[in-house]
Amino acid sequence: MGSRLTPQEYIAALRREGGALAQAARQDPTRPVPYYAGWNVADLVAHTGAVHRWVLGIVRSRATERVPRGPYEDRDPLRLLAWFEEGLAALAGTLEGADPSEPVWSFGADQTVGFWQRRMAHETAIHRWDAQSAFGDAQPIEPRLAATGIGESLAVHVVRPVHGTAVGGHGESVALRCDDAPDRWLVVLLPDEVRVEEGEGTPTASVAGTASDVWLFVTGRPAVGIRVSGDATVVARLQDVIRSVPGPTN
Repeated sequence: MGSRLTPQEYIAALRREGGALAQAARQDPTRPVPYYAGWNVADLVAHTGAVHRWVLGIVRSRATERVPRGPYEDRDPLRLLAWFEEGLAALAGTLEGADPSEPVWSFGADQTVGFWQRRMAHETAIHRWDAQSAFGDAQPIEPRLAATGIGESLAVHVVRPVHGTAVGGHGESVALRCDDAPDRWLVVLLPDEVRVEEGEGTPTASVAGTASDVWLFVTGRPAVGIRVSGDATVVARLQDVIRSVPGPTN
């Protein structure tokens, strides 16, 4: 049995991680963010806040089709952070009062409010890590939240976008193992797709570490705490596939 969180736990994580992101940003919104070339912390806050408001509109309107997402251009620190915190509170309150099973549009296979309850906790947690990394103080992501993020990131940000492209695999596989969570995945590289299975199987190589570090690896971020065993070239090939996805993976 893998890690599971209730909708209320995801919403609590959204509030906690969003608050920590804002706290980091107050130190210096102009600080460059290592993972995003050309972005500073203010850009990261504006991006995350724009995603929050986009999802807020989707859930409030019970949209059944994708709706446009507009950018937030104002980088004045006080106005930006006030706008971000206002949107965070509105999103958390709306998701908290919504039925997880209610149908809405999403970019995943799960077309319900529950997708957005999970996704917004994941999105905000990974960007909180990004913001803190700008100051050299990135704190690990809570293990159960990170473990649920791994599976969803693989499905939504790796398997789906690379399907039908030249992956170049021949059945090589990488097992992903979390030291602090029961979750295990087997990532199989095929000629034109990546397949993900739960469990370890018989892998060509393995990547192990805390759930936080394995999630960072899966999203293409630096994960200094992971341990690689088996054929390291297969792990490197998987990293290349992850980094080939256009734009940030979260």
